[in-house]
Amino acid sequence: MSLLTIDKATKKFGGLTAVDGVSFSLEQGEILGLLGPNGSGKTTLINLISGALPMTSGDIRLNGVSLAGKRADQIAHAGVARTFQLVRILPSLSLMENVMITAVFGAKSHWGQAAKDTAMTALSRVGLANRATANAGSLTYIDQKRLELARALAAEPEVLLLDEWLAGLNPTELAQGIALIRELSQSGLTILMVEHIMEAVRALCPRVVVMNSGSLIADEATQSALNDPRVIAAYLGDSADA
Repeated sequence: MSLLTIDKATKKFGGLTAVDGVSFSLEQGEILGLLGPNGSGKTTLINLISGALPMTSGDIRLNGVSLAGKRADQIAHAGVARTFQLVRILPSLSLMENVMITAVFGAKSHWGQAAKDTAMTALSRVGLANRATANAGSLTYIDQKRLELARALAAEPEVLLLDEWLAGLNPTELAQGIALIRELSQSGLTILMVEHIMEAVRALCPRVVVMNSGSLIADEATQSALNDPRVIAAYLGDSADA
């Protein structure tokens, strides 16, 4: 049984179908790229998996248990954590306080010293342990992203959803970010990552799924997908081969 199964997931906003019967699965320990041009439905699908939006129809199962209809906090407690395209930290709190929140409300609901220990472990994994008492509002952009990743890790998820976590980084930061995600993947964490940076996709994802206009158009090995005429057309337009 796959760890995470997306089964004909559909999301409609009035007359607009943002996600149209999408199906694929992730195995334990897999890192899977979710690709597609802007507006293809990738973030909407992440919102369905994480519970930020309810599905119109279909099902999403974690370890065979349906997540459909569950609140975001219930899905987090079940073992799904995410980051966002726009970093969402609490700037008036310390790094430790930011991360402790998800340690308390994550899959294992730690309290007191256990929450602090879990938060410190997460900060260590992203390289911020030495700044645990610093104010989050003082962080650089890359460190804000590290902090948001630490918050997701402190929830101790089985599945981590990364929504363009590498976006906006300079070349040095990008290399550091790729190395960090690779380390997380090698630890056994299952990762679904929305990404536009093909350097990162090639480096991290043996397999990708590709969306266009709400539908899944490819589910295959990364290099095969990037050479797929349907994928090229989705990114570049039907005239790409002209």
